[in-house]
Amino acid sequence: MSDEFRALVIRKDESGQSCRAETLRDADLMEGSVTVAVSHSTVNYKDGLAITGSAPIARRFPLIPGIDFAGTVTASADPRFKPGDAVLLNGFGVGETHHGGYAGRARVPGDWLIHIPAGLSAAETMAIGTAGYTAMLAVMALEAQGISKENGDILVTGAAGGVGSIAISLLAHAGYRVLASSRRAEQEADYLTSLGAAEIIDAATLSAPGRPFGKERWAGAIDSVGSHTLANVLAQTRYGGVVAACGLAQGSDLPATVLPFILRGVTLAGIDSVMAPRAKREAAWSRLAAELDRATLARLTTTIGFEAIGAAAAEIVAGKVRGRIVVEI
Repeated sequence: MSDEFRALVIRKDESGQSCRAETLRDADLMEGSVTVAVSHSTVNYKDGLAITGSAPIARRFPLIPGIDFAGTVTASADPRFKPGDAVLLNGFGVGETHHGGYAGRARVPGDWLIHIPAGLSAAETMAIGTAGYTAMLAVMALEAQGISKENGDILVTGAAGGVGSIAISLLAHAGYRVLASSRRAEQEADYLTSLGAAEIIDAATLSAPGRPFGKERWAGAIDSVGSHTLANVLAQTRYGGVVAACGLAQGSDLPATVLPFILRGVTLAGIDSVMAPRAKREAAWSRLAAELDRATLARLTTTIGFEAIGAAAAEIVAGKVRGRIVVEI
């Protein structure tokens, strides 16, 4: 087998950042105990920021971006993996400080990989990707804090995005009544309803500075937006409710007060998908394999080729992407 492969590479010099396809060799890969022939990746919001240079996601150069990948092990010094194993990866700085998934080959530490759960194809794992895996972690956080369908409605912000789309599907499948907040509420209403949303909310009602304390509206929420949106979500969460925060599409600030926490006992649960321990990763992926409806997953997924990654990155940063994007490497 040739040691040459195609890769998308971000470079940076005094003139700025560039990103283009290049031919690399195995010697260009970084250290790791397992080498994987990558078959699929995906485009997440973080990937869009890295490729467009909209935020300092890429922190070494040159860098192969792509925070997710799935493929087949070709070589392994880790006894947990052998050639032929189907594996996937999310996080651990891949696509940020370590070469990522937009390449025909990847080499990483075995601790970063998990086996693809039975019943899922490589393409399906990337249709889920970090976004769907994060959504499941958020659902698990609500459950761990005792939020059940009997407690009341669950709000999902950024509902038409990757995290939001899969969160709605998972929650609806579990019997929750889901409220979906989107800045494209009118255009996306049919799509969000098809995923299981019972009610659509215009994100403009949550995204502006609001009162520190408002009327109780939902028992829990999954928020991928942050900033004023998260502050308003907290202010309108019912007594004893839980908000799982997993994103910052609007901003990383939190212009809120302590009132929801000390007067209503609201819990703010942080969701980290990057460094989550193996046991939690495997539990989340096992549940995704069992609980995520495949027909729904297919409906919210668009598949593109390697050459279209750059355009998709620009679209996702501009907020024009619905659902999930799978990249066939």
